[in-house]
Amino acid sequence: MIKQLRLVLGDQLNAAHSWWREPDDQVVYLIAELHQEATYVVHHIQKLVGFFAAMEAFAKALKAAGHRVDYLTLDATQAYADLGALLESKLLEHQASSWAYQLPDEYRLDQQLKALETRLGYPVERVDSEHFLTSRSAWQQYPHHRMEFFYRRLRQQYQVLLDPQGQPLGGKWNYDAENRSALPQAVSIPEPLCFTLSVEPIIERIQRHQLPYLGRIDAKAFIWPVTRRQARQLLADFLVRCLPFFGRYQDALSTRGWSLFHSRLSFCLNTKMLHPLEVIRAAEAHWQAHQDVISLAQVEGFIRQILGWREYVRALYWEKMPSYAQTNALQAERDLPAFFWTGQTKMACLRQAIEQSLDYAYAHHIQRLMVTGNFALLAGIAPDQVDRWYLGVYIDALEWVELPNTRGMSQYADGGLLASKPYAASGQYINKMGDLCGQCFYQVKQKTGPQSCPLNSLYWHFVDRHQAQLTNNARMKLVYANWQRQKPEQRTAILATAEAYLAQLENL
Repeated sequence: MIKQLRLVLGDQLNAAHSWWREPDDQVVYLIAELHQEATYVVHHIQKLVGFFAAMEAFAKALKAAGHRVDYLTLDATQAYADLGALLESKLLEHQASSWAYQLPDEYRLDQQLKALETRLGYPVERVDSEHFLTSRSAWQQYPHHRMEFFYRRLRQQYQVLLDPQGQPLGGKWNYDAENRSALPQAVSIPEPLCFTLSVEPIIERIQRHQLPYLGRIDAKAFIWPVTRRQARQLLADFLVRCLPFFGRYQDALSTRGWSLFHSRLSFCLNTKMLHPLEVIRAAEAHWQAHQDVISLAQVEGFIRQILGWREYVRALYWEKMPSYAQTNALQAERDLPAFFWTGQTKMACLRQAIEQSLDYAYAHHIQRLMVTGNFALLAGIAPDQVDRWYLGVYIDALEWVELPNTRGMSQYADGGLLASKPYAASGQYINKMGDLCGQCFYQVKQKTGPQSCPLNSLYWHFVDRHQAQLTNNARMKLVYANWQRQKPEQRTAILATAEAYLAQLENL
């Protein structure tokens, strides 16, 4: 008989949480590999393995610290229809007087747990996950609903990159204009730090339970960190080897490497193995100690992603759910092409981004936004299908962060709530930011004809068909002026080329 059963979800691996301050024999922690969590979308095999391995390692660490832990694999949970059935059984088994959970980050789990409070009939305690720098109600607490102003408020609140007078170091809040460079051949790319964990038993378990999955994995050398120690190693490696070049080349597209100068810390952050403020303080301190090799623009660009963007999209998510998940402002309805699951396309930029995603369960933000996301936007792919792909394919993808980034930022399905304009681009942008176009079947400088870059005609087709919605957008006025300046016969040829491509999306 115990006084409390405490549920720990797979993305709540926060070693600094107040729950762990003192072991208590009257408290049992429940950590479980759940079929419902493994199947609500088709996940990448590395995502399933990463979460299960990190959960198991966390459970072992808790036990070693003296806590009572009930860790259940798929073998033990297969008998339960869902999380509720498991909780009900475990409350009876342990003869618990009450149960508790940390507030989940995904709306569907939040609703499920709220319903279970009534259904189970036990006293329940809800606690914060003690991870984020803002609350669920931050959208209302920080009323400037553009990320830049949200970010500035948090910079001031947490005293990040400020001078003694509370002003931004260097005199500017944002150095994004300095962080949009393509990657020169002369700049060498560091070999990414990868780990080599053998995960064969986990893969065997996943396959035995016939869980659906996508992507590829090396069962003898799993590359992602699954413990806090490994997460801290990856952070330290990023600060030393990548941060000096991160900001400047964060938007670069390159065939020379899959990681470039990116930190790849999002999985560590989203599972809570690392705390965002811990990462921010470490980056700021490292920059201060190494200003001879790291410019302010490099560190500001990195910190903005965590302190600004990450907190901002979470605030929007909790403010706008559940209706946000149904938004489709551009009435996009086409099916996602099958090559998103295979990488088998003649378009070099898409092929590289998709194959990398299948190989590593990872792509950096420009690959997600301006390659795969841009194509889906221009082609008018149904947002539900785009969401499912992004939510499944990336190891760091949880709905609270994936949904605003995909449906809002990438697909403009929220009609401009998150992004001030659609992030649409032609092949010219891809060519400017990387070295992919020279290896492509299509010709990036051609706008019409059977071998012209599909992004070129699809871009203008997108602009033309959404003119009624976007023509009054201040950031689109130059685009529409450019479109109208083109000769009628040229516009007709471009639209005809786009229609031909849209009719054969599967064969691009």
